[in-house]
Amino acid sequence: MNPRPTALACLLIVEDDPVSASFLHDAAVTLPATVQLACRVADAEHACTQHRFDLLLIDAHLPDGRGDTLLQRLRHRGICTPALAHTAHADAAACAQLHAAGFLEVLQKPMSMDSLHTALRRHLPTVTAAHPALWNDAEALAAVGGNPAHVSALRGLFLQELPEQHARIHAAIQQADAAAVRAELHKLTASCGFVGAAQLAQAVHALRADPLDTDATHALDIAVQQTLMPR
Repeated sequence: MNPRPTALACLLIVEDDPVSASFLHDAAVTLPATVQLACRVADAEHACTQHRFDLLLIDAHLPDGRGDTLLQRLRHRGICTPALAHTAHADAAACAQLHAAGFLEVLQKPMSMDSLHTALRRHLPTVTAAHPALWNDAEALAAVGGNPAHVSALRGLFLQELPEQHARIHAAIQQADAAAVRAELHKLTASCGFVGAAQLAQAVHALRADPLDTDATHALDIAVQQTLMPR
């Protein structure tokens, strides 16, 4: 799958109510962002296996399941796209359950366009920034002496190991161990160079500068998820 040719952030909105879906879609487009809609758990899960998204906005209650169940299924597939929940029933217990499932924030419906934009921008720090190409083939070929077969083999190994590297980085971040984060990122920087993982290398570089920064961690999560998506 080729990287997106646009610098706009890509958002998946999962909402079954037509009125709410129309509002959320139209509001997000004016952010600006590219937006895809899904109205069921199954449709959303399929979309996430076919496309790369920068952020998910998921209704807590859907016709064929719950938003927290959908997010858990995506995580089990290795899809680590940041996600926000939205619900009309945002009592304390419901919010706690959604946060525990991995949602970064719970938005209360109905909401204004301004409040939605503010929430989305909190989790889309690079919404207007250009992304580099996902892979830099010239860099990878130069690193291995110009042999395409070697590049292919190294990328296969790199993609096998990347989920565990990503997990180790997050574990170190959760422990607020900046030195451990930098050590893992140092190794990942070298690997990115050998295989030409340009977009991921940029995110790694940003996080090395501030290993516990929330926005830089978010950007790394997006880059990892995009790199792992089949092309």
